[in-house]
Amino acid sequence: MFIQTEETPNPETLKFLPGCVVMPEGTASYVLGQPCDNSPLARRLMETEGLTGVFFGSDFVTITKEPTQDWSLLKPAILGTLMEHFVANLPVVTDSSVENAPYEGTSDPLVHQIRELLDTRIRPAVAQDGGDIVFHSFEDGIVYLKMQGACSGCPSSTATLKSGIENMLRHYVPEVQEVRAI
Repeated sequence: MFIQTEETPNPETLKFLPGCVVMPEGTASYVLGQPCDNSPLARRLMETEGLTGVFFGSDFVTITKEPTQDWSLLKPAILGTLMEHFVANLPVVTDSSVENAPYEGTSDPLVHQIRELLDTRIRPAVAQDGGDIVFHSFEDGIVYLKMQGACSGCPSSTATLKSGIENMLRHYVPEVQEVRAI
């Protein structure tokens, strides 16, 4: 098995491409100090000293480290853990609850249109950089989004959120006044 790595716009985050399906549907995000009981892979990765986050996308794993750590020292342990896991064909998550399950909060056509734009135009572009943006809610003209993976804590995430996502949503859905990260 050959696992490729790619840099992301976030210098503290690397994208690992194992060349296989990681999450057949949805995404999963784990942060240091929060439970990762439903993911044997996240649990093993978070045992690596200096890591602060693990994000699973459709065909990639995004790992975030502490700013004081060096990728050249962390990468061998991460690659070894990923290789062992995928070669053994173990599950990435052990239950079906995924982060971006369909939003069931409303049948509002505006929410449907916002989610459609996010899913078809924005999320694929963000996934290329090793992250994800998940719809949270739409209230009083404000779209609330959760940023994950490389997007979480990225120095350019605010610019992406305001200049890219907000402008696109406002163009197609005039009722959108602002976009905020939660």
